[in-house]
Amino acid sequence: MSNFRKACIDKSLLIGTFAAIPHPVAIEVIAASGVDFLCVDWEHSQISRERIEDLIRAADVHRVPAMVRVPGHAPEAIASVLDAGAAGVLVPRVSTAAQAKAAVQATRYPPIGERGVGPGRAAAYGYRIPDYLAKANAELVLAVQVETAEGLANIAEIAAVDGIDVIFIGPGDLSVSIDAMGPEGKDRLDAAIETIAKTALAAGKTVGIFRPSPDDIGTWSKAGISFFLLASDTMFLGASLADGVARARR
Repeated sequence: MSNFRKACIDKSLLIGTFAAIPHPVAIEVIAASGVDFLCVDWEHSQISRERIEDLIRAADVHRVPAMVRVPGHAPEAIASVLDAGAAGVLVPRVSTAAQAKAAVQATRYPPIGERGVGPGRAAAYGYRIPDYLAKANAELVLAVQVETAEGLANIAEIAAVDGIDVIFIGPGDLSVSIDAMGPEGKDRLDAAIETIAKTALAAGKTVGIFRPSPDDIGTWSKAGISFFLLASDTMFLGASLADGVARARR
């Protein structure tokens, strides 16, 4: 799993999914499915801080990197999931360079950032702090989610921030923010996504995106996007069951 950040910044094709079901069984099922990584969704699910650590443990069973989408920009939330052993964080609603720089400060130890040293699970509860400190800055992935009109306007400044590994596009919130919802807004939304991707790639950053289905992964891969979060465990569960029921009725 130590190669996860390298795969990200090398722009290797990575396919993951959001994990929203707050139980280790769901994580083990995801991890055994062939995904390259998973992202525990603390922002939009009923997952507690203590449960996050259990979910990361479950991902470790199959040696699958587990990121966490934190609920905001608070350094304490970021530090807590990294201390729990997360392979990285996805910070939502980053709309300015100052917010991007704050995320870097929260995820990196000095001299790069300001993350505090603690005896959490990642450092074997204090027994391997020097070992963890020696590799954390080089191995942890920092992805910032650009999903607002302000973020779109500031993408060049955000992408220029040192320490950001992945510029992750959130099409849902972005479509609302730029008034591009629904089929009638598709061209405007696609143009905004392309602008973010081109600008981030020109700055040397890896670009990621959420997609509800794999149907257009090829299209966005051609645009230089290499880091994909595909739907979520709940979305796959519902879609698969609905399809099974429909087929059984036929």
